[in-house]
This record gives sequence, C-alpha cells and structure tokens, in this order.
Amino acid sequence: MTDARSPSDAVALTPRLLASGGFDMLYREGMGLIEEVAAYLDGDGRSESKALNREASFVYATESMRLTTRLMQLASWLLLQRAVNEGEISSEQALSEKAKVKFSALPSDRGGPGWDDIPAQMKAYIDKGDRLFERVVKFDRVERGEDLPAEPMGENALTSQMDRLRAAFGS
Repeated sequence: MTDARSPSDAVALTPRLLASGGFDMLYREGMGLIEEVAAYLDGDGRSESKALNREASFVYATESMRLTTRLMQLASWLLLQRAVNEGEISSEQALSEKAKVKFSALPSDRGGPGWDDIPAQMKAYIDKGDRLFERVVKFDRVERGEDLPAEPMGENALTSQMDRLRAAFGS
C-alpha cells in the first residue's frame, strides 16, 4: 500500500515532539548559547577583538553580527514554539508569526585574510551557532511541510520520520 505523502502526514509527529522533552532540550541549548555568546561578546570577546589586526578585526565584526543575527532569529523561533507548547498561542498563530522570521543563510565558506587570527572561542561559538541554526531551520522546514521525504508512506514511514527528527535535533 503506497499513499502519496502530504504535509499533514509528515507533520503529524511535530506537535508530539515539540510538546516532549526534545523541544525542551533544544530550547535550553538555544537560549543557553544565546546567553553564552552575549556574555562573551560583551566581555572577553570585546577585549580579545581590540588586540586583533585590521583584517581580523573586520572578520570578527562581520562574524559577530552574523552570529548575533542568527541567534536572534533562533530565539524568536524558540520563543514562539514555547508559547505554543504552553498554550499561550495556537499553532496557526505561531506559523503566521514564524513566517515573519526569515532565517538568514549560513555563509557557504569562511576564511580568507584575518580568519585565522580571530579568537578560537569566537570560532567555537560560530560553529555551535551554525549547528544549532541548521537543526532549527531543518525542523522548521519539516514543520511547514517544505522538507518532506520523497518515499511514499509505508511500513518504513515511522522509521524515516524518526531518523529525520534525530537529524533535526542532533541526537
């Protein structure tokens, strides 16, 4: 038996997952990273950036803006989803609001003059932010029905869905 897959079929597990501990873990990770990065940029990052040469200083400033932009987009998404989980807004309201949150693309490459000179901690935060961002964007696409698997519904549909959810949440 092979039925065509529709967005509503693929999203059926989404509300359960978002109401489960999986979302709580993602939420804590995301908000924790936001707090860590803010503290770093306001503290050690600020003093480390002052010691950089001109090229590295430009790269540091560019990457810190990109990182904070992505993290604020993630915070918006996470807070909207938490509001749904806590019954403050409906799923439909959240989808409408999430449509206003346009995820900026991750840079396809990094490097060039000055990249090697930016602080290791900043690079680590960039990497963490990128990984978290990719997971949330993937999950958002699944939730919207934009990133559906091509195979038809069948006995492996649940396994396939669970694999996708593991990939989205990085476990």
